[in-house]
Amino acid sequence: MKTIVTIGRQFGSGGKEIGIRVAKELGIPFYDKEILQEAAKKSGLCEKILENFDERPKSLLYSIAMDSYMFALPGTGVGDSLEQQVYLATFNTIRHIAGQGPCVIIGRCADYALAGDPDHLSIFIHAPIEDRIRRVSERQGISPDKARTLINKTDKRRASYYEYYSSQKWGAVDSYDFCLNSSYLGLGRTVELIQAIVAHKEHPIPSPTEEDPTRK
Repeated sequence: MKTIVTIGRQFGSGGKEIGIRVAKELGIPFYDKEILQEAAKKSGLCEKILENFDERPKSLLYSIAMDSYMFALPGTGVGDSLEQQVYLATFNTIRHIAGQGPCVIIGRCADYALAGDPDHLSIFIHAPIEDRIRRVSERQGISPDKARTLINKTDKRRASYYEYYSSQKWGAVDSYDFCLNSSYLGLGRTVELIQAIVAHKEHPIPSPTEEDPTRK
């Protein structure tokens, strides 16, 4: 197996759980926060700084405040902001991880980092807002109104981060190989569908017209 699966997701869509289950079913590693730990080791940046910038949109005031750390970091270019250093560390770590073999990577513009890789499969998980509110409310023990606010805030942050660094539209069908509604089949069947997609990518089955050109 060679496929590297990247998953973007709306907050509350079950995207992370789907990713974990896909990785388990396929017997391959799953990466989420582990990317930050690995990026910290390779870049020399403090893991806490990586967490502060994790999937967050560009913030001028915060960047200025945090850039004071740059002077203490070895091998840092004078013209590079801390924000740029964090993004590049994450970007390079994603590419390094993908180079180790098949895996599932959640978020962090991983699909953009691996664009052009023939073994890459990009997926975006979404779901109706009502289902996401219910899931977040139950999971975090908060009211539906607070769940809605948290969903909107998190989705806005993820979209801003993705669109700033990739110059593509977050959640748009033409930004990914597949966009899947996790409520349509349920989480379990969505996992099965992704497994089937991976199986087809690994061993493509020609269509009848491809097998017999005379039938076109």
